[in-house]
Amino acid sequence: MRRVAALTAVMVTGVALSCAPRLRPLPGAVAPATFPRTELPRGHQRAVFQWTLEDPDISARGEGAARSAWPDSVRLDFFVGGGMGSGAAILIGAQLRLPPTAPDLARRLIPPAPLLWAALGRLVVPPLPDTTARVDGDTLRADIGVPVAWRVTFVRDTLRRLERVDDGRVQEWVERGTRVRYRNEANRRQLELTVTRVDPTGAFDPFIWVFE
Repeated sequence: MRRVAALTAVMVTGVALSCAPRLRPLPGAVAPATFPRTELPRGHQRAVFQWTLEDPDISARGEGAARSAWPDSVRLDFFVGGGMGSGAAILIGAQLRLPPTAPDLARRLIPPAPLLWAALGRLVVPPLPDTTARVDGDTLRADIGVPVAWRVTFVRDTLRRLERVDDGRVQEWVERGTRVRYRNEANRRQLELTVTRVDPTGAFDPFIWVFE
C-alpha cells in the first residue's frame, strides 16, 4: 500500500507540473541585474480591498484590509461576504504566519511569502546565485537562480510580476496592475484583489502582530 501511495503521489505531482506553462525565453537586450528599489511606504497605513477566490472546489468573495508598518511588516485580514467567516495572515520580513486554527479557506487565500510580498509591490525572494536580466523598452525582466527559480518583471521602477518557476515551468505568479492577481497553475486557484482605499494611520497596537 505504501508503494501504491508513493506512486500515486509521484503521478499527481507529474500531472501538476505538466499543467503549468513553460517559462518562455527572456526577450530584449542583455542588461545589468540591477533592480529598482522596492519598499513599503514609510510610516503606517491601512489599505481596504475587495477579493475574489476561484478554485476548482470553491468560489468565494469578500472584503479585507492590509495594515502595513515600514519597513517590513504587514497584517492582512480577510472577511468572507455574508459574514460566513474570516482569516488573517502576518508577514514580517520573509516569515509568513497564519493562526494555528486557520480554516482551509484562509490557507487557500494566502500565497507564499515571496508572492504575497510581490502583491504588495515589494521584491523579497530567497538569495540565489546567478541572475540574468534583459531590457525590452521600459520593461526589465530577470531570471533568478540556475536553474531558474524566479522571474521578476519591472515596468520602469514598479514591480509588475513575479513568477515562481520549477523544472522550467511557471507554477505560481502574481501580477500587479489596476488590480492584483495571484494564480497557482498546478491547482488552478486564482485570487484577485482590488484596492478601494488607502489611508495613512498612526502606529498600530503591537498585539496585531501576534496570534493568540
